[in-house]
Formats: sequence, C-alpha cells, structure tokens
Amino acid sequence: MKTTLKTDLTVKDICEGFVYSELEGKGLFGLSGRLTVQPEYQRNYIYASDGGKREMAVVESVLKGYPIGLIYFNRVSEKGLEVLDGQQRITSLGRFVTEKFAIRDENGLPQNFSGLAKDKRDRIMGTRLLVYECEGTESEIKEWFRTINIAGVPLNSQELLNAVYSGPFVTLAKEEFSDSQNANVQKWSAYVSGSANRRTFWSARWTG
Repeated sequence: MKTTLKTDLTVKDICEGFVYSELEGKGLFGLSGRLTVQPEYQRNYIYASDGGKREMAVVESVLKGYPIGLIYFNRVSEKGLEVLDGQQRITSLGRFVTEKFAIRDENGLPQNFSGLAKDKRDRIMGTRLLVYECEGTESEIKEWFRTINIAGVPLNSQELLNAVYSGPFVTLAKEEFSDSQNANVQKWSAYVSGSANRRTFWSARWTG
C-alpha cells in the first residue's frame, strides 16, 4: 500500500461543500464533493452521543492550536477520496462550521461558528491538517482500517466485521439497522440489546 503525506489541506478545504445527513446521523461529503466522509465500512457518527463533549473538544483543540492527530484518506479514483480514518473529527469540524452545534466560550455561554470573533473563525478555517493519502487494493485498505484506533475510541467487534466484509447484504443491513430512527430498529429494540449507532444491534442477543 502506498501512502503520501499531504500538509497543505486546511479545515476550510475539508469543510468546503460539507454535507451532513441528520436523518442518517453521518457526514456525507467534503472537499467540494470529492471526499466521501463516511464510506460504507465506517461506523456512524458517535461524537454527539455523549452530549456533544467530544465534538466540542475537537473544535476547542483546534482553537487552542492542539494537534488533533493524523487523518487518512483512501484514493478511490483520480479525483475521488474517502475517509479511512478521521471521519469523527472531520464530521465534528464540518458540523460546527455549518452551525449544527455550539461550543462554550470563556464565560460558559454557547457560541456557534458564525458568532465567534473573526480571528477565531480564521484560526479554525486556516488550521492545516496532517493527511496521509493511501492507495492500495481493497483488501489492503480494509486490513489497514482494521488496525487503526480511531480518535481513542476502538472499534467494537461488530464494527470490525463491518469494516472487513462488504457486499449487497451488508449494504442493505446497514441501511436498515444502523439508523436509530428507523421504525424497524425501534420495534426490534424491545427484543434485542445493542446500539444502532455502534452497529452492535446486528450482533445483539435476544433479551426475552
């Protein structure tokens, strides 16, 4: 597998044309549509599930000049990329820039992106990200994905299986059982335990 370090991409570049699906709970596109934020093998966005503490921490880290870690993209075509590692962080930044949540200022008051002082907005948008572009076979990419610890939240066993195995059945199952708002998920949650967002619902056991 070939990897190339890119140091010229900024938060502004990544968030250009950012699209977030409220219905599916995931980031869709960035880099003016050239970047698929959450490819099929990625888990759902979970940084908002703890009351927003983790997504706020990503933005606050950028404001303070703290590094937020390496990000990996998989090159899938001449112009097309998909996020191999870093979709939680990218989605957090995209959601903040597009006014999906607010952070707390020095006085504990909520501040959305447009309400920040210009120098803070510029600091966020101008922050350079360390991005490795990866090129390889499907099996190489998926094996590499298996080994990555995403932002300190390890993949659970079902998410690892979803990352490695793909196909029509897996795609259909993800559409049906990875959305906590899906009527079938709400219906079956009375009989099985697990989290739709973390995809443990698929491997859940019967509770009654």
